[in-house]
Amino acid sequence: MRFRTTPSACLLTLCAALVLPPVLPGAVARAPSAVADIDVRALASPGDESGADVGRLPLDDQVRWLQHAAQDGRLTTLDDAQLVALFASLDPRTLPRYIEAGPNGYASCEFVLRRKERIHGRWPAEPDHMLVRLAHAPLRIYARWLPDGAHAGQEVLYDAARRSDAMYGHPGGLFHRVSLWTRLDGVFAHAQSRHLLTDLGTEYIAHRFVDEDARLEQAGLVRPAQISVKRVDGVRVVAFTWDVPPGENGGYASKETLGLDLRHPWFRMAQSYDSDGRPFEEIVFEQIEPKSFDAPTFDSKNPDYRFQAWR
Repeated sequence: MRFRTTPSACLLTLCAALVLPPVLPGAVARAPSAVADIDVRALASPGDESGADVGRLPLDDQVRWLQHAAQDGRLTTLDDAQLVALFASLDPRTLPRYIEAGPNGYASCEFVLRRKERIHGRWPAEPDHMLVRLAHAPLRIYARWLPDGAHAGQEVLYDAARRSDAMYGHPGGLFHRVSLWTRLDGVFAHAQSRHLLTDLGTEYIAHRFVDEDARLEQAGLVRPAQISVKRVDGVRVVAFTWDVPPGENGGYASKETLGLDLRHPWFRMAQSYDSDGRPFEEIVFEQIEPKSFDAPTFDSKNPDYRFQAWR
């Protein structure tokens, strides 16, 4: 994020560096599966440690197997080749239903993420590195830009119960004492990002994926072009890449790679590309930890923060 030389102009561009959903604590409700009590280890043949036989099961059973295999850690025991073979064998509707069933995030959590976004044709030299604390009911957010990333020192607070349409923050640096309110969806909010502050969290990517999958399914594009295993800050993810053919418009990206967490129904990584093959967004969740927060966590008077008091 870049700021003008005046304090107020600096602050107004704060929300432009923000990422990622309408943030919801739960997932989209679905009818319970008829195999709720299924023994997932019995679904594959006794000698099949890779889970390859799961692809022969009915759709609902595949989803249920995936849910249990993630929860009990079985997915993490598979090697890279076994993971690729497993997900390649599944019904193409299994992954969207698994993600949709959720939960796509924690009710309250702290996470650290890195993100880049191409704005006005410019791809940033270094990513934003952010610490975020988030709680629901009502939605409350505290975000800090860390010293080793772009826009270091910025902080922002949001409390839907106080002002649902605005955020409070400061730009850091020499002007860290200048704290102002600015609209979530104003002109300055989109000067450097297509996202709102309330788009922070794993839920946004999960919900966007479900919506995009429904659109691509209608167009007959149901299977990813590539499945691989990647390591994101030392954590293994199954990476799915979708290529949208030229002329298929209306989607979020022309090409997208999403990295699935092996223990939870959400994505730890998202890489999006435009029609020219250029990256326009990259998001990586380095750490995600469930936490309960006390009142000072979302209070500008917190002595660990550098805000002026609420105005």
